[in-house]
Amino acid sequence: MRVGMLTGGGDCPGLNAVIRAVVRRTLEKYGGSVIGFRYGWAGMISGNAIELGLDEVSGILPRGGTILGTSRTNPYKTDGGVDGIVRRFKKESLDALVAVGGEDTLGVASRLHEEESLPIIGVPKTIDNDIVGTDFTFGFDTAVSIAAEAIDRLHTTAESHNRVVVVEVMGRHTGWIAVKAGIAGGADLIIIPEISISLAEICEVIKKRHERGKNFSIVVVAEGAKYPEDAPNQVEGGLVTVEQTTDSFGHVRLGGIGNKLARAIELETGYETRVSVLGYVQRGGTPTAFDRVLGTRFGVLAADLAHQGHFGKMTSLSGDKVIPVALSHASEGVKRVDSELFEVARTFFG
Repeated sequence: MRVGMLTGGGDCPGLNAVIRAVVRRTLEKYGGSVIGFRYGWAGMISGNAIELGLDEVSGILPRGGTILGTSRTNPYKTDGGVDGIVRRFKKESLDALVAVGGEDTLGVASRLHEEESLPIIGVPKTIDNDIVGTDFTFGFDTAVSIAAEAIDRLHTTAESHNRVVVVEVMGRHTGWIAVKAGIAGGADLIIIPEISISLAEICEVIKKRHERGKNFSIVVVAEGAKYPEDAPNQVEGGLVTVEQTTDSFGHVRLGGIGNKLARAIELETGYETRVSVLGYVQRGGTPTAFDRVLGTRFGVLAADLAHQGHFGKMTSLSGDKVIPVALSHASEGVKRVDSELFEVARTFFG
């Protein structure tokens, strides 16, 4: 069997663990071969590829990012994109393709399988942990660990200067990173896309802390949270963006809510407020042990599914079991933070 492989969308700790596992399982158990396409779907369209053998995947388990590179290329928005992918299957004599990515990459994979009958297996990846059909995605644990450590460090400087510190973390549609890192880091307020909270409520919590002698506060906000309706200089639509242009999947580039919220808090409370935007540091560097293991398990299952001919499937973590589910799940919307978890976080507000 000849297996193709690509990584699309944002980079993520644990991607190399998946690549390594697919290659090792395919070569050593099934006697097949693996070709990796560089820069996601763009590599399949252009033919930018590399043969992946044991030497190519040796030593990559602890490395962050992806040795194949990645991009946000959408074949359905690229001239000749879909036809190019179909031709690539034939030219490379591919028996299967393992597509590793988030909702956009897997959405394309699902369409190609359903509309073009291409033999594709999906592996879900995102630090946001918002893909439907799996309990967790690899990369999420690393991002939460990095964010929680940053919050720990910001506590000391906030307390030293009697400041409010707003920490902006990633989370386009959901607040999984914000909630879990906020709980782990002892945040005093957590603001996420799923739950609406006014500026008045935010400031009330901070003022009450000051009244009981706590002269500093840590506010964690997800980049995709809506800007409070009653805040000055409200942004139209609630989302704060770096620019209004969109990528090939229709997404605007988010960023800046931390700065706007910090200015509003300082204006309303009079307390000195600073902001720390964690940005890409959350998805860079060495993956945690959990993400290495989960990526490895996903990769092994993906190779097995390809060999068994179970196409149109996606690897999934259900409880402690790694199982196949329908690839179409990835296109069914986003997995929101549940209210029970947020209530746990709310217990420690203020």
